[in-house]
Amino acid sequence: MAKQEDIFKNVVSHAKEYGFIFPSSEVYDGLSAVYDYAQNGVELKKNIREYWWKAMVQMNDNIVGLDAAILMHPTTWKASGHVDAFNDPLIDNKDSKKRYRADVLIEDYAEKLNQKAIKEIEKARVRFGDAFNEAEFVATNARVVEYKAKEREILERMARSLGNDDLADVKALIEELEIACPESGSRNWTEVKQFNLMFGTKLGASADSAMDLYLRPETAQGIFVNFLNVQKSGRMKVPFGIAQTGKAFRNEIVARQFIFRMREFEQMEMQFFVRPGEEMKHYEFWKEARLKWHLSLGLGRENYRFHDHEKLAHYANAAADIEFNFPFGFKELEGIHSRTDFDLKAHEQYSGRKLQYFDPELNENYVPYVVETSVGLDRMFLAVFATSLKEETLEDGSTRTVLKLPAVLAPTKAAVLPLVKKDGLPEIAHQIIADLKWDFNVAYDEKDAVGRRYRRQDALGTPFCITVDHQTVEDQTVTIRHRDTMKQDRVKIADLKSIIESEVSMRNWLMKM
Repeated sequence: MAKQEDIFKNVVSHAKEYGFIFPSSEVYDGLSAVYDYAQNGVELKKNIREYWWKAMVQMNDNIVGLDAAILMHPTTWKASGHVDAFNDPLIDNKDSKKRYRADVLIEDYAEKLNQKAIKEIEKARVRFGDAFNEAEFVATNARVVEYKAKEREILERMARSLGNDDLADVKALIEELEIACPESGSRNWTEVKQFNLMFGTKLGASADSAMDLYLRPETAQGIFVNFLNVQKSGRMKVPFGIAQTGKAFRNEIVARQFIFRMREFEQMEMQFFVRPGEEMKHYEFWKEARLKWHLSLGLGRENYRFHDHEKLAHYANAAADIEFNFPFGFKELEGIHSRTDFDLKAHEQYSGRKLQYFDPELNENYVPYVVETSVGLDRMFLAVFATSLKEETLEDGSTRTVLKLPAVLAPTKAAVLPLVKKDGLPEIAHQIIADLKWDFNVAYDEKDAVGRRYRRQDALGTPFCITVDHQTVEDQTVTIRHRDTMKQDRVKIADLKSIIESEVSMRNWLMKM
């Protein structure tokens, strides 16, 4: 645990030191769980967004984009259920005065049981080698069976209690499991209460006439209320999807773990409209498709797992999370939900307007069912950033800090370094930059010795360093250094574009899917 905490502290520290993420309004001591993306962070975030958009919208003939407003008519949130049901179970520790989500405390306890089971499996894998049959071991080993059964029992009971709004039993479960405050170790808990997560605001010129509004807690509803507008104007045929990225706002009870859980965050969502009765087929398709997209970035298959929901949201008939192994353990990265026809029917009811599709093949009108994919852009940023940050020991015994970002996402694709600040080398370097910047985000760096500049670019995640030296003047060649291997090649200036393109193009990365 201590090691994980140290890794996470290094992630937070590195993000600030190298211009990726700053605490918001830090000159005023900051604002809890609100962050600013700095000069390198904004580029990385933009590249993740574009990588998602390319795969989701541009590469699918039947998915189009949308950018709905953050402010929506307040009845939207009544229809969606957010006014009445968008709550988290809150519990306070009387001794530490710390506030927690009761369900997260229970889920963390259950995850410890799962980790114990995984340790038993890994020990057996080492012991039995190639002869190891994991499925048989999981089904027959007494300890693993006990851990798994206990984990399942806990999560199923919590799901039932939350589904029935039985908050007393949620507290009883916490007490029975002897869950203590992570900070103080105290088990002196308050009752569990429901806490609505929406931010309220006002629309109007005066307090007397102002309308009460909400900052949207999710981007999905902007898609649902525009379903028919997009379908008709785009002549879309079911099945089809509407995708968008944008800010959402939640007054989180416990906003910790850096940018993992913030009060202002960005989502990348797609709502896929399908025929009633066909939703599970599309649900299974999108589960696998979304996992393939994540795996295309090369962060390691072992860092992902599916988690099927025991407790379903009021709108869903199936739901699963793609969980990622963050420095603080496996947590939700993306959700795939079968939302049935709840949203469109609710907006029909509250608006008095039909939101139906005429299917020419069936010759009938119906309200489509919806399969949703929703990934947090900030969580995606954290997953990529934290996994890419490495401390390496080199052959000579020295160490380097390197941010091994997927090259397609790197904020700067190449840094051009003149060996010295004279003899015409800076001028050649600037000429190279002037040519490359039409296609890539590139940087110029002339301060310090070349070795220090290499280390600085390693820490920034720059895939290539291009060094201009005196030989360049003679034969128009440069040294190109590869971040991950530190291998150096002598290449022609004219070949730089194709070399970089081969490593950073979305086409080459998405072809891995």
